[in-house]
Amino acid sequence: MNESVLEINNLAKSFDDVCVFSGLNLRLDANEIVAILGPSGCGKSTLLRCIVGLEESDQGDLTFASKRGTEGVGYLFQQPILYPHLNVASNIALGFRTKPSKKERQRTIARELESVELEGFESRRVESLSGGEAQRIALLRAMLGQPEVLLLDEPFSALDLETRRSITAQTREWLKHRNTAAIHVTHDPEEAELIADRVVPWATLFDHREEE
Repeated sequence: MNESVLEINNLAKSFDDVCVFSGLNLRLDANEIVAILGPSGCGKSTLLRCIVGLEESDQGDLTFASKRGTEGVGYLFQQPILYPHLNVASNIALGFRTKPSKKERQRTIARELESVELEGFESRRVESLSGGEAQRIALLRAMLGQPEVLLLDEPFSALDLETRRSITAQTREWLKHRNTAAIHVTHDPEEAELIADRVVPWATLFDHREEE
């Protein structure tokens, strides 16, 4: 069995008196991409928010192999969060864990942009980007932090079909090249199959499931 980077055991989360999920279990191995497949509103995004520490679970355990814990988790939101007062290069630079020299920053950003076929975009304003380009920039920024685990919260759902297929396949290749484990949540079976090593239907994550 491969070494795990994250183990989730008996996780539960409610808001007021509404149970979002209970008895949730998942293991993510090193370098593995897992797609969680389920309908909108079932709790997939809440699970990711619990993993990254944006929400506190009510019970259960989240165990990270790395001592960085949640600091080793990257998050790609459904809508790319880019800052309009900054150009593309400055948005990407926000992902650096430590401040590089100006020369190293320029070299790294140029190399990363080329890796997603956006070479020469450094000075572009983010308002000029297409949806697919914006998500690529958000992905580059998230990966600059060298996460042990990357969480993808349906980041391609707003894109047209052709762009979604292209960027999904490209993201898989990119993650594999960098040996980064990832959890991708989606309601689209085709997208799940394109990106993942293992597709996990939402309902199979539970020892038991309380009705919402």
